[in-house]
Formats: sequence, structure tokens, C-alpha cells
Amino acid sequence: MATFTTTDGVELHHTDDGDGPVAVLIAGFCAPAASWEFQRQALLAEGHRVIGFDRRYHGESAKASFGQRLARHGKDLRELLEHLDLRDVALVGSSMGGSTIWAYCDLYGTDRLRSIVTIDQTPKMINDDTWPYGFYGLTRENAGTFFDKGIPDTGRGKADRLAGFAKLIELLGEDPPFADPGDPPMRALLQDHATQDWRDVVARISVPALFLTARDSQLWPCEHAFAMAETNPLVSVTILEDCGHALHLDQVDAASAALLGFLT
Repeated sequence: MATFTTTDGVELHHTDDGDGPVAVLIAGFCAPAASWEFQRQALLAEGHRVIGFDRRYHGESAKASFGQRLARHGKDLRELLEHLDLRDVALVGSSMGGSTIWAYCDLYGTDRLRSIVTIDQTPKMINDDTWPYGFYGLTRENAGTFFDKGIPDTGRGKADRLAGFAKLIELLGEDPPFADPGDPPMRALLQDHATQDWRDVVARISVPALFLTARDSQLWPCEHAFAMAETNPLVSVTILEDCGHALHLDQVDAASAALLGFLT
């Protein structure tokens, strides 16, 4: 097991396989690096070096009760790149993993990056008069309690938000180590996630970025991606049909093809 220790003393786990152009995979809320197994195999088959990153309190990394804010997760990502001396990197983040990338870019820019892919993550979770593409039902008025019982069922999008995970379990032969969303540190992280607005960061990035988004996401409208593409000519959009928020598991082949097409 490969690990490194952050500047605030937390041991973080990562995988490192293959040779060639580097892709760093960052999973979403509660999800481990193992949740990328389909895409990891596809990238390796096409000659990429693939780094799977378990954020703090995720996967095989230490269950640190502190630092559960996206700014610290962005710094952790930077320290991973420095630890492995990685440059010309493609960062690929699913859901909150995408927000981790925006936190990284906000703090450090794109000097070590080649490209960015975010998978079904709106840059602003709270809906208001300027932004109708946030988490369904989340407003500034209810933001303090909206996630008290975890991720609510919005009644929108594809019927079963977790349907694709059965494919992952079959591939791995075991249940991957998901974190408990009810743990207080995870609740704090989710609350921090909910209040961020990364639109200005997206508008200023200086490397190509792909918003890979689900037509039938259960969490937010896919139109968030087009709104961001209007702010930066380096942003492109791919919408996948007949899939929900976990699109890289719902539509494995289409998601992997879109990812590879962009990265190559």
C-alpha cells in the first residue's frame, strides 16, 4: 500500500500503476479510489499512468477528524502531486472529487496540470436568483440543515441513484470501503461542500477542462455544464444519456470512452 503523510500529519493512501501520461483519479463523497476500477483499467489499457487518490477519511486513508473542508482536500491533492513529483497531470474528479480539483486550482493554479475532467459536479450547490443549476431544493435559507440526514432523495432524474454500484462490486469481488456519511467529520465536509461557489475558478482556468455530465442526474440539472462553458472557451461539455449521477458506473463504456477521447 502506497502512502504519504501530509503537512498536518495525516497518512493518505494512493495507488500508482502503469506508465505514460499521468491521470489522477479523485472519487466523490464517501467513495474510495477503488470506485474508479472500470476507468482505471481502461486508462491503463491505453497507456496511461493512473494514480488513484483516497482523500482523508476516504478509502484506505487515515480517518482524520480534522481538515474536513475542501480547501484542505485541495492542499492534500497538491501535496500528493509534490510527493510523487508529478507534472503535466490530468486531474479527473467525480462529484465532490471535482470540487476538490476546483479547490486545488483556486489555491495553486494549473502549473502542474495538463487538463481537467469533472464528472457530474455543479460548481455551485446553492440555488439562487443567479444560479438555478444547484442541488435540487437547496437554498441559502435551508442550507444549514438540508444535509442533516445525509444526501436527500430529490425525486428527480434516474430512479435508482446506486444502481451502477452493483457492477463495481461484481468487478472487485467485494464491497469497496465507502465512508459512513453519518460520521461527524463527513457531515462537516458535506456542509462545507454545499456552501462553495467555484464559478469564478472555472472561468479562470488555463488548461482544457471537460464537464462530463449525466442527462438524468438525481442531484442537479445538466445545464450547469453549459453555463460554465459560456464563461471559458477552454471548457467543453459532454452529456451522457440514460444515466444518473454516478455516470461512470451507470454507463461504464460510454463514460470511459468520453474520458479517453478527451485525455488523448
